[in-house]
Amino acid sequence: MDEREHSEQLRVGLIGAGQWAKVIHAPGIAAHPGTRLTSVWARRPEAAAEIAQQHGAEVAADPEALFDSVDAVAFAVPPNIQADLARTAAQRGKHLILEKPIALSVEAAEQLAETVSDNKVASLMLLTRRFAPEVRDWLAEVNQTEGWQGGSVRWLSGSLLDAKFADSRWRHTETGDLFDVGPHAIDLLDAALGPVTGVHAVHRTEEAVWQLILEHEGGATSTATLSMRTPIRPSINDLSVFGKAGHREFRGASTEPPACYTALLDDFVAMIGEGRHQHPLDVRRGVHLQRILESARDLAAAGR
Repeated sequence: MDEREHSEQLRVGLIGAGQWAKVIHAPGIAAHPGTRLTSVWARRPEAAAEIAQQHGAEVAADPEALFDSVDAVAFAVPPNIQADLARTAAQRGKHLILEKPIALSVEAAEQLAETVSDNKVASLMLLTRRFAPEVRDWLAEVNQTEGWQGGSVRWLSGSLLDAKFADSRWRHTETGDLFDVGPHAIDLLDAALGPVTGVHAVHRTEEAVWQLILEHEGGATSTATLSMRTPIRPSINDLSVFGKAGHREFRGASTEPPACYTALLDDFVAMIGEGRHQHPLDVRRGVHLQRILESARDLAAAGR
């Protein structure tokens, strides 16, 4: 790569050094032709140093130092930490790659979205499956057909039984499954059947299996079954819709997460290069999903 190409790359800082940062964020940013991993910060300096050394980046002394050296920031930290740091980054004019959920409360999500808007920065959420080409094609076909009356999604795995997530405290809370895989599932149903306007019913089993009934704009209803603590191998990720045009089913994306992340970076670099600040999967999408998640959580708590 010559000096001109290097200078035109988007300088990206990475906050966080956990499993997802190691296997998705860092290698994806370092390998993409439009981005350069410039700086890494994590609460554990040794973990940040390990990632930085692998990809030719610097280790930042603190988040402020990272913000000083980059054009954009990718987050791989718990949602409560992400919300505060992302607001500060946006106030400094930094573009954002956000993990889901974007926060742990609607209030924090709305504050982040307002800051992003006020500072005219680009933002994208890492809703992995939405960047898979086969998912995009399936949704495009579904959206061209009218008369859908309902649908369902199943997102089931034993991820939280794996030792690699043992230190992820927010995932191991009572609502961890809902707030981790819920954004993926609800986003897909919303994209297929139209905006979710309400949560009709919620049930959570003692084994942390969540079942939601959702209402959609236009009259469709859908169901979501979610769990990260069910010992299923391979995991189940399927989506279906039904209505006047019959039945359409999508079973698992074949595109692996690293390739989905590359597609996200393609969109992210294009947005910034063209001066665009809006995208179907930007921070506003995060606020919409946050409202649904909180409604589901509150309805489950009220039904105990």
